[in-house]
Formats: sequence, structure tokens, C-alpha cells
Amino acid sequence: MGKTWLVRDLAARRFAGHLHSIDLERRRDLHPIFAGDLDPVRIVSALEAMLGERIVPGRDLLFLDEIQACPRAIVALRYFYEELPELHVIAAGSLLEFALGGISVPVGRVDYLWLRPVTFSEYLAGIGNEVAAEIVAAGPRQVADTTHRMLLGHLRDYLFVGGMPAAVRAYAESGRLLDAFDVHESIVATYRDDFLKYQPRTGIDYLDDVLTSVARSVGQQIKYARLSTLATPPTVKRAFALLERAQLVRRIRGLKHVGLPLGADASRSFKALVVDVGLMQRLAGLPSTVELAKTDLLGIYNGAVAEQYVGQELAAVSQRHEDLFYWARAAKSSTAEVDYVARIGTSARPVEVKSGPAGRLRSMHILLAQQPEVAPGIVLSEAPYAELTEQRLVFVPLYFAGSLERLDADDAPTRA
Repeated sequence: MGKTWLVRDLAARRFAGHLHSIDLERRRDLHPIFAGDLDPVRIVSALEAMLGERIVPGRDLLFLDEIQACPRAIVALRYFYEELPELHVIAAGSLLEFALGGISVPVGRVDYLWLRPVTFSEYLAGIGNEVAAEIVAAGPRQVADTTHRMLLGHLRDYLFVGGMPAAVRAYAESGRLLDAFDVHESIVATYRDDFLKYQPRTGIDYLDDVLTSVARSVGQQIKYARLSTLATPPTVKRAFALLERAQLVRRIRGLKHVGLPLGADASRSFKALVVDVGLMQRLAGLPSTVELAKTDLLGIYNGAVAEQYVGQELAAVSQRHEDLFYWARAAKSSTAEVDYVARIGTSARPVEVKSGPAGRLRSMHILLAQQPEVAPGIVLSEAPYAELTEQRLVFVPLYFAGSLERLDADDAPTRA
């Protein structure tokens, strides 16, 4: 996800180059330093001797990379915070290994920064189209027809490239989707190699099976019994929980009633996403040649790719690591379901990912009839921006999924 690059970039801009970077997975010879007492002054002195350079509190940045490889270093973070607060310390590590290895972090002594895949607007900037990135980040509104078609074309590429930084870089450098696909394959193989480290305690077969099944089930309600034929539902539930903790999968909780605070009326039903839309397709084994031939973005893998993308964008803009939600009504005669419920400003709004006209939005209309206060409903599609006041709907182009928080139905849209 680019953790190491981000820290090095921060150090170059803010610490005048005084960065002391230690990869604790490679430098296992340094682990004994953390094995004794955890006096931070003693630890810094020992590190200075081993590295041959002074670490100056208040000036330098100490970077403990791959910290999950040395659990005692994680415990030491507490004492750095309490006894040597003038020294800036950043630790980075694999969430997958934290989850599967049962590693804990000192509560109340560490500030967390979560890294997620590159968003669509960040992707546009990454491939060198800053103007398009600014249009998308500015929020939903009417744009010129040529701009609309251009952004849909870029979004089509993004749905296949995804937001993993290495895949975006590979595509930006060559312009070839196959290079991004090669990165996806490498990342998936790395995940599976990490699963192997924890066999048999966690069960590699279960983890791999569940992760693949979730990728194939995006947009569908999850039943543990259907995620794996290799284990019992309780075992599958544990595997799902581990993948969720590692943020390889993300739960979308069902709501019976739409309102704030979101989740106050959550049901036991849930759907799930995987970490990235590009990886989702590799994990699910989608035939790229078949899906690439489809002209309808919402037709790719029967709409699941678009639903994964929208959920990924909604998660990325959350500053509080909030849960995602959808609305579902169960009835004896029929069911109704709206893909997402998003907090926009001080309101909860239903969000549907749809290719059809407004008249086919049956579930959305049912929800708006039951709860008129949650209007307008937001429909994400390939259609241009439009406000359908009589139907209490706003049609928003898919490429604005990550900037819905800027949507204000009371303002007249501007044109770009």
C-alpha cells in the first residue's frame, strides 16, 4: 500500500533528511535490543551503536518498519510515548500479520493512520490527469458531455487497474492493463504466502477459500455456510473475522431503518467487499477478455465490480474508519434492498448503483415511500447528473462516488 514510501516522503519534507529507518523483518539482529527492559533511552543508545549514527530527539524521525516481525518493539511503543515523547516514532506493519499472528498494540499510546487503495480521483492524478482529478474531487454536478465521456472512459480503466499503488504505477508507466494484472497476481500470491506462515493454527485452506468466495459474492448477502465447503460455519466465521481484522474484507451491515447514527438499527444480515476492485477480479477469477469487451460499466461481472468500486470509494472518504451499511426489507411476499446508505453532512441518504431508468428503481421507491425524510435518493449510474425532483431522486455519475459528501440537493448545480 506504499507505507514505506509515505514515511520516507514525510521525512524528506519535514525532518530535513534525518530519518533512521529500520526494517525489523530484515534486521533480525536488532531484535535482541528489544528483548531486555524497554527503557527507551537504553533502546535508542543500543540502536545508535548498531546503526553507527546518532538519533536526536526533537530533530530526527525513527521509523520501525515491518514492526510485526518484532512484537517486543510494539510493546516498546508505549514507553517511547510515556518516557521519551520528544522523539518522533513511526511504526508500520502488515495488518494481515497483526490479525493472524495475534499481535496487540498498546492501547491509548499509538495514533493510527489507515491506508486504503488509491481512490479514483487519486488514480487520475497518478496517471497525470490533474484537471480530471480536480473535477472529480470537486463533487457531483453537471459537466460537459465531452468531459462526461472522458471521465467514464478513465473510470472504465480504473475498474480494471484498481487502486493498489503498485498496479496504478505499472499502468501509468506502460499504459498496458496486463502490467496491472501482473501486479494483482503478485499481491494475491503474497497474501497466500502470508496465510502459509500461520498454518495450521488458522487454516490456510479456510482463509484462501473464504477470501475467494467473498470476492465472488460482492453485492450478495453473506451466508457463512456458502463461503466454504471445507469447514463448518463457526470455522468460516472465524476465518472471515480474521480477514476482516486484516482489512482484506469489509463487512457491509444491513439496516432495517435509515437514520443517524448509522447502525443504531442494524440487522444481523450483511454483505461484504474485498480490499480493492482490481484484486477482487483476480481473486474471483474473472475472465478479463470477456469483461473487457463489455461496454456497460455496470454490466461488468453483473454489476458486482461497480458495487465494489462504490463501496471502496465510500470507505476511503470516511475519516473515522466508519462501517458501511445498506438497507434491506424482508417480507413474505418480496424483498427490497438498496445498495448503500451513506452519511452525507448531517443526513443519512440511500445510494443505489443502477444502470436502468428511474422507473425501475423499485427498492429505492419503496424506501422513500416508507421514509420520505431520507430523500433525495442518490442513484449512481453512467447517466449525466440530473435532479428528478418529482421522484425525489438525484442521478449522479459513477465517477463522483467518492465525493458524494459534497452533494447538496438544495443548491443549483454548476457546469464544468
